[in-house]
Amino acid sequence: MIKIAFIASEAAPFAKTGGLADVAGSLPKALQSKSFNVDVYLPLHRIISDTFRNEMKFLGATSVSMGWRTQYVGVYHLIHEGVDHYFIDNEFYFKRHTLYGEGDDAERYVFFSKAVLAAMKFMDRKPDIIHTNDWHTAAVNVLINEYRKHDEFYADIKTVFTIHNLRYQGIFDPYTLGDLLDLPKEYFNEDQLKYYNSINLLKGGIVFSDHVTTVSKSYAEEIKYPYFGENLDGIIRKYDFKLTGIVNGIDYETYSPSKDVNIPINFDLRSIGRKKEIKMHLQIKFGLPVDPEIPMLAIVSRLVDMKGMDLIEHILDELLLENVQLVVLGTGESRYEDLFKTYQYRYPDKVAARIYFDQYESHSIYAGADIFIMPSLFEPCGLSQLIALRYGTIPVVRQIGGLKDTVIPFNKYTGEGNGFGFQNYNAHELLFTIKEALSTYENDENWKMLMRHAMKADNSWTASSKEYMAIYMKLMGQELYEDPNM
Repeated sequence: MIKIAFIASEAAPFAKTGGLADVAGSLPKALQSKSFNVDVYLPLHRIISDTFRNEMKFLGATSVSMGWRTQYVGVYHLIHEGVDHYFIDNEFYFKRHTLYGEGDDAERYVFFSKAVLAAMKFMDRKPDIIHTNDWHTAAVNVLINEYRKHDEFYADIKTVFTIHNLRYQGIFDPYTLGDLLDLPKEYFNEDQLKYYNSINLLKGGIVFSDHVTTVSKSYAEEIKYPYFGENLDGIIRKYDFKLTGIVNGIDYETYSPSKDVNIPINFDLRSIGRKKEIKMHLQIKFGLPVDPEIPMLAIVSRLVDMKGMDLIEHILDELLLENVQLVVLGTGESRYEDLFKTYQYRYPDKVAARIYFDQYESHSIYAGADIFIMPSLFEPCGLSQLIALRYGTIPVVRQIGGLKDTVIPFNKYTGEGNGFGFQNYNAHELLFTIKEALSTYENDENWKMLMRHAMKADNSWTASSKEYMAIYMKLMGQELYEDPNM
């Protein structure tokens, strides 16, 4: 059995700010099998509910050096959905109202990286492979490289590093190298951690891991070029030989139209018409005119430029000339929050803007809407379009990154496809594509076929988890075989 340690800064259902939490909450569960044993390591964030805390068992404590300081490392254990979870406790670092955005984020997550490695040794729970995620845990890959020189416990551990979003890199002052990481100055060079006059932890994750993955095949190709490479395209091209793109999946137990407790009415392929009943429920809830035939467009997103909100801003007036309703759920930049509030005021019968995030409401919107709009500037993978497909809600997306890999544009001549897509980052290309979707919606037979294609698309972790398993096996000098018990 191969032992995997999966390390992340957040994971659903414990602590979540974005897609990383969904992946960290569902991928380990999909990997757990007779051939793979997965441990998940997380910070014991303040926002983790007492429901989970009361089930945790305190295993003991150790400590790590943070420059001239010695810091406490408490270790708690919880088995959740068949997977061992280990929580690193230190109130100085993690008793915060937010997971990120603090002035000492460098220290907090370097501490977490050190603490995870110390906890493994403290528990004598040595993995064969450590799988880290994004810059917050990338220091683990760097530290392993140094620790194995002096400590036999870490000598033969392999490492995998996943880039969920290349834009966020963990760029900090060079003092971090000695004061927090306790690494010699030899690491401060262009081939290792040096990034202009700073250090870059995500770069370290790429350089020092045995294998690098990112969250879709298209994104793995895109980040080799300057436009998407966020000034690391050179390093990514250099280490292209160990880079694999694996599209994310979603948890089919959490997102299941036939048994989701967060939606008012359950349905499946045979009762797909019940989506209209959910739409009517949303219309009543959000104060919109009740009409099951009017197409409902949905946006469930962070309201930021990266998600294409500037394109939507440019076309809203023209879009709302159409016979549509628009439901928006999310928070973000104040200009976009104010934009949707203004349009709700101007078009009370057409726009419902909910400027907050509520998991219950998001499930109902995914299930009840007809068209899901996701015109991202860039999108490493995207989970929203996968959820929308699962509920038979047809995505309109920009053909980029993971959106390109998972949404197949509808072909009215062959009947193929599960959504609609446009290429250029252009507001009117988006508008024309939405109008194409609305035109197709008028053809009841084609629309029902599209919904069936969407719901039949397999975006579970079944296929993607096997790609991760194959990487793990290769690192261990083995080959993946089809185990019926996996």
